[in-house]
Amino acid sequence: MNQSIGGTRIPVLLLKTRSKPTDGYLECLASVEGGRYEPAFIPVLEHRFKQDSLEEVRTLIERGGFNSHSVNARYGGIIFTSQRAVEAFTRVIEDLQAASICIDELLPSSTPLYAVGPATASSLRALNLRCPILGEESGNGEALAHFILQHYNQNHLDHHPGPERKLPLLFLVGEQRRDIIPKTLQLDEHVPAARIAVTELVVYETGEMQSFQPEFSQAWRTNQNRGAYCQWVVVFSPTGCRAMLTSLELLDEETGRIKNNQNPEPDTSKPLSKAFIATIGPTTRDYLLKEFGLRPDVCAANPSPEGVWAAIRTYMEKAEICEET
Repeated sequence: MNQSIGGTRIPVLLLKTRSKPTDGYLECLASVEGGRYEPAFIPVLEHRFKQDSLEEVRTLIERGGFNSHSVNARYGGIIFTSQRAVEAFTRVIEDLQAASICIDELLPSSTPLYAVGPATASSLRALNLRCPILGEESGNGEALAHFILQHYNQNHLDHHPGPERKLPLLFLVGEQRRDIIPKTLQLDEHVPAARIAVTELVVYETGEMQSFQPEFSQAWRTNQNRGAYCQWVVVFSPTGCRAMLTSLELLDEETGRIKNNQNPEPDTSKPLSKAFIATIGPTTRDYLLKEFGLRPDVCAANPSPEGVWAAIRTYMEKAEICEET
């Protein structure tokens, strides 16, 4: 397969903030197929960390709230399902390190950190904590919840065979989140001994960035002007979809839906000057279809960098978009 089309690398506009210190989407898409793709980040969401919540997490750590051997122990582990939650946690850890506080005893190897996917797990590992990072193979909240039920309960039995109380888990979340994990862990259908109490702590708030639409429009048109007539847009959430479709001039101003009800089914023969749209999963795919009448070209089977790349690659091969012009 050729590296480029018409001598130009294929832009992939990722509608997300670049994760730090590493971003799995950048590492994956920039390296596959001999550097054929050119990923670029266009932030859609503006995240504001809640300082009072960060202070609460810091106080918990300093007082031994995550050390099961401490008399002040309050939680047996922490759950992460977003990069932003990891970034909030990272701020707390960095502040403690800057204050020369030894973290190893406060966050020991007996305290699991549960991560929903490889990107989240990778960011947690970059902190070099003693805590084991588990569950990254799950890929979604429901699968992670079932993993936690099995692992956390077994871990408790292994280390506390007696009647000792099972500590709850702390779930660091954003203002907008699904409740699948707390509900699954605390289901009444479970025998009482299997239920796991969960405390949700909102550590960040989210809103659409005012700069998103002009930045997206500029990036899209810049790529067109330099000859990259084949472009992909990867959508991670419903936020920003309307602004994105407006920039692409796909929406009817009167109805707010796709012009002439275009694209009711996947179309691999449409002109390359049009946008190719990929979604990270079915939630955003269904939102685009229901709200705007647009069916994305691809929907990743797995919400991961590899899943997005596999969906794009399959589409490109099916449409035979691989020959230089």
